[in-house]
Amino acid sequence: MSQSPRPWTRLRRGLEHDYFILKVREDIYADPRTGHEHPRVYLDTPEWVNVIAVTPDQQLILIRQYRFGIQASTLEIPGGLVDHGEDPALAAARELEEETGYVPGRVVPLGAVHPNPALQGNKCHSFLALDCVKHHAGAQDEGEDIAVELHPRAEVPRLILEGHITHSLVVVAFFLEQLRAEGQR
Repeated sequence: MSQSPRPWTRLRRGLEHDYFILKVREDIYADPRTGHEHPRVYLDTPEWVNVIAVTPDQQLILIRQYRFGIQASTLEIPGGLVDHGEDPALAAARELEEETGYVPGRVVPLGAVHPNPALQGNKCHSFLALDCVKHHAGAQDEGEDIAVELHPRAEVPRLILEGHITHSLVVVAFFLEQLRAEGQR
């Protein structure tokens, strides 16, 4: 059996830059093998939620929005930040309603992943929202411009394989849903 890597000791905490949705810091760590100092960037961000939302007639509620990292619009599931102290399931229902105007009949947890453990300590929680009904047009946050689209739920594999859905955390949410469904058979 192989030995686990030893933890790195933080020697100095760097100056923190606050960008509202995340804080960026460069800390200095000691390599446990050599003792040499190495800078490491850390992104401090709240927990995130993603919501696979489905209407009673098996329509998937997707959103299209502009993403600055790739300078293009993406097709995704609703999601966002978990407020400090907020239950992730409540955040999922809140984000779904804010972004789309749909309210879920029930919310089922699918699991959580670490989006990028090399740089971040947060988790992204995925949920399945069932029996979603449109209550209003949505109440997007300042700086959001979201278009809501309905797609047949059965089209998910095609949307992913043809490159219409490319956001890795959205793909992970669908994978968690599939694993959960297979585990219940």
